[in-house]
Amino acid sequence: MTVPSLASSLSDSVTVAAASLGLSDLAPLVRRSEHADFQADGVLAAARVLRRNPRDLAAELVAALPAVGPVASARIAGPGFVNLDVTDAALLAQVAARLDDPRLGVGTPEAGVTTVIDYSQPNIAKEMHVGHLRSTIIGDALVRILEHLGGAVVRRNHIGDWGTQFGMLIQHRFEQPEPPAAEDTDTVRRLAALYRRARAAFDTDPAFAERARQRVVALQGGDPATVTAWRDIVAESSRYFTEVYQQLDVLLTEADAVGESAYNDELPRIADEVERTGVAVVSDGALCVFFDEVRGPDGRPTPLIVRKSDGGFGYAATDLAALRQRVVHLDADRLLYVVDARQALHFRMVFDTARRAGWLPSAVSAVHVAFGTVLGPDGRPFKTRAGDTVRLVDLLTEAVDRARSVVAGKNPDLTGAALDERARQVGIGAVKYADLATGRARDYTYDPERMLALTGNTSVYLQYAHARIRSILARADGDAVVDTGTLLEPAERALVLDLDAFADILDEVVAGYEPHRLCGYLYRLAQTFTAFYERCPVLRADAQRRGVRLALCRLTGDTLRTGLHLLGIEAPEQL
Repeated sequence: MTVPSLASSLSDSVTVAAASLGLSDLAPLVRRSEHADFQADGVLAAARVLRRNPRDLAAELVAALPAVGPVASARIAGPGFVNLDVTDAALLAQVAARLDDPRLGVGTPEAGVTTVIDYSQPNIAKEMHVGHLRSTIIGDALVRILEHLGGAVVRRNHIGDWGTQFGMLIQHRFEQPEPPAAEDTDTVRRLAALYRRARAAFDTDPAFAERARQRVVALQGGDPATVTAWRDIVAESSRYFTEVYQQLDVLLTEADAVGESAYNDELPRIADEVERTGVAVVSDGALCVFFDEVRGPDGRPTPLIVRKSDGGFGYAATDLAALRQRVVHLDADRLLYVVDARQALHFRMVFDTARRAGWLPSAVSAVHVAFGTVLGPDGRPFKTRAGDTVRLVDLLTEAVDRARSVVAGKNPDLTGAALDERARQVGIGAVKYADLATGRARDYTYDPERMLALTGNTSVYLQYAHARIRSILARADGDAVVDTGTLLEPAERALVLDLDAFADILDEVVAGYEPHRLCGYLYRLAQTFTAFYERCPVLRADAQRRGVRLALCRLTGDTLRTGLHLLGIEAPEQL
């Protein structure tokens, strides 16, 4: 059941009033205000068009508002704004309606929309590192939110499983076979060590480098032994990726992985079509797409290279093939690429090329959901003290270990497996929230002490607020009953107004693909609840007020739990 927010209902009321005055083009924007419950604007723009005094026009609009409805009072502010306060009954009706709905009144505006989200994108035979953190976490949150809003979401993990590096990996493994590994051996570390040895041999031994190149030819030609070796390496890495995703508690599975190799057969057709249609031209032996507005530092055009001069294909051709497959075969209405901001030019050229080739219809949107860098304390990209890239597994393990100390300090009676599970919930949640709470386009500093703080804008603070609410409800004598005739205290009104904004916030998140807006909302909600709880006794209130206040507690707890879940963060009943 969709429960329209009060902002939406008030917008409808203002629109009806404006239409009654002949102002059918007035598009009011109703939003929260410091000077009233809500403020409506749009009068100024209409007054300019009509050459009217905006305050006079606002006065007519106020007089035309329905006498019956959610509006308790309406008054003119400034040069033509309309401040609106709503009735206590309207506020309580919203609480009752949202409590009666398992979805808390959130509708399904994404129903009928298919979105393909490309995120995480690790490379075979390499360890996942801190650089994979943001793509994986942001992508997972967007998947959860779009699905919650009724959308059909196809997850795509575009793994790097093809290229010249596999020639040297396979050749080195053939020439220097490794002994069988024990079951508890870190598979991906062995593969990473293999990569380093093979790379060193490739760079220092010309004869080995030539044999590695011939192995690439054998792989591309389908040589059975070479293909089998390649599949073994891919399978080993895929098992490792799955373990990391499970530790990080994201939705990606092995079934979501579609490697670059899946598009190999399409690449010649991609090249032929863009050349035949004139989208691409041959330049210095390479097949290129040029753009008038894209030039290098020397002023020369910078092309998108679809086919290299040696006849090979790079990332551009693979990305074009993947894009076309997602539009044609997956019937995508929207394509999201959650990739580092440094790839902005690449995606701009890929999308432009696809439009020109007719593979990306105007009805299908393609968005590069760019994100910034995770920084260390020195303000530079996060590295170990030795200057190496931080392994993602190490980062997560450290966060859980730190969380164990925080949880044990808060709840000394929690021990053993129960403490381990709570530490996992808190530690992984802290890593995710610290990332998501930052506007995705911005860089942020990885600070484990701050992200595990019990105060401030952290997941731990939100988890603690949720657990405290569950404790209140567990001790309550009576049910959460909403009597719409109850007169509300200011702190109660403030809490209801924040609760009522949940669905609108989710819409804002989707509009800009910005999960940090949900984080900010949950933090404000938890703060508003704290103020409510300090000013409005719950368990000691009279029966009528206790019922309403328990309802507010329950709706706040459910909203916090749902919001955290949409961010991929667990909300324990106890902390």
